[in-house]
Amino acid sequence: MEKKNLDWNNLGFSYVQTDKRYVSNYKDGKWDDGALIDDPNIVMNECAGVLQYAQTVFEGMKAYTTEDGHIVTFRPDLNASRMVDSAKRLEMPVFPEERFVDAVVQTVKANAAYVPPYGSGATLYIRPYMFGINPVIGVKPADEYQFRVFTTPVGPYFKGGVKPITICVSDFDRAAPHGTGHIKAGLNYAMSLHAIVTAHANGFDENMYLDSATRTKVEETGGANFLFVTKDNKIVTPHSSTILPSITRRSLMYVAEHYLGLEVEERDVYFDEVKDFAECGLCGTAAVISPVGKVVNHGKEICFPSGMEKMGPTIQKLYDTLTGIQMGHIEAPEGWIKVIE
Repeated sequence: MEKKNLDWNNLGFSYVQTDKRYVSNYKDGKWDDGALIDDPNIVMNECAGVLQYAQTVFEGMKAYTTEDGHIVTFRPDLNASRMVDSAKRLEMPVFPEERFVDAVVQTVKANAAYVPPYGSGATLYIRPYMFGINPVIGVKPADEYQFRVFTTPVGPYFKGGVKPITICVSDFDRAAPHGTGHIKAGLNYAMSLHAIVTAHANGFDENMYLDSATRTKVEETGGANFLFVTKDNKIVTPHSSTILPSITRRSLMYVAEHYLGLEVEERDVYFDEVKDFAECGLCGTAAVISPVGKVVNHGKEICFPSGMEKMGPTIQKLYDTLTGIQMGHIEAPEGWIKVIE
């Protein structure tokens, strides 16, 4: 199969329209059979539930080419499961998990010419999402929904090599106790926009959100989970009912324990102890791990011993091992890699 004539080595992280997308509609209490379509545009009523009350959930994942030429995705069953949890929390109908994975496979196959070649550092980003589409004027769940999957080729997260970032402790709250912080809903990301724009305006790469109840515990950044390394090489990640359960974090914790023989711990992480960690990283789909060199809390700096020039040694090993699994250099645990072709 011939690839599209794209400058694979210079792709950014932006939308590039591909040939096909998957669509399934929910009406009268059931999902239709779904199909691949050509048209990237969505037509809906001005009073659609998603437009009035932000009733939408989504997932993010990638397809990539391994060294042996296969197109694969990473743990799509977990994205399917997480979307079920998100849909239930927003009173949306569940899109069956096995159909979710099949829709992803169909969409990637149909756009295989856009999957970047091995070695380019680029990937095919996959965005499954669901939203309320029928008119809703009273505050209530919609009756009709649309589930869609589109793809877009994106460049490597780190262009020109990995450099540790500087983050700030945010004055804004990301999620309320008993709220929606644990699901992947569009509304969570809308409320984070002002905070991230403010951080960027002040010269920071990202926010560190603290728990809104006590503002003493580390939560996440809004787009990634935290991962810390202690001075005795233990991997620690924050535990909270308002953190989005990252599939990348879950995978890294497994890799740390079962591939690297490290002790791992998921627990409350108090901000007061951040200064005592040796390394810090942000983990998520886009970058796998972004190393953090410095945390700034209202002018007070916490500088990690790993420094501002490169990833710390333990985070580097975690990154290399997980990306090695994804690219087929290292044997993956059973069920982690979904071969598409």
